[in-house]
Amino acid sequence: MTRPAPTPPRPDLERRPVGAFGWLQAELLHDRWLAEVGPHAVAVLVLLALAADRRGASFFSRDRMAEALGMSQHEVDVALQRLLDVGLVDLKPWRNGVRDGVWQLLPPSPRREPERSRHALTAADVLRSLGFTPP
Repeated sequence: MTRPAPTPPRPDLERRPVGAFGWLQAELLHDRWLAEVGPHAVAVLVLLALAADRRGASFFSRDRMAEALGMSQHEVDVALQRLLDVGLVDLKPWRNGVRDGVWQLLPPSPRREPERSRHALTAADVLRSLGFTPP
């Protein structure tokens, strides 16, 4: 038997994109990309998605990213390198030797086998991951 979808706290609110908007693919969550890259890289990825044009391109400098996110320049640099390493973004520098330029969001590469299907989680695993400990 199929359960009805849960009702949100404000069922009258229906959101639709207005003006410029960004998007992120569900695979980033379901295939555990977000967990893999870590919270600082996720913050940078969200910023780039929100600032992206229809080609997924953004022109934010590293300084501007750090300021917008309340992060240090070093944290942004490490996060961007992580996103570059896993292939979720690419960079076309303004010119040789320059660290800023056009950032482009890339679709996540397909995983051979999605993380969620590699192993089944027990209820105890889920509760443990939420911080509950057995008595």
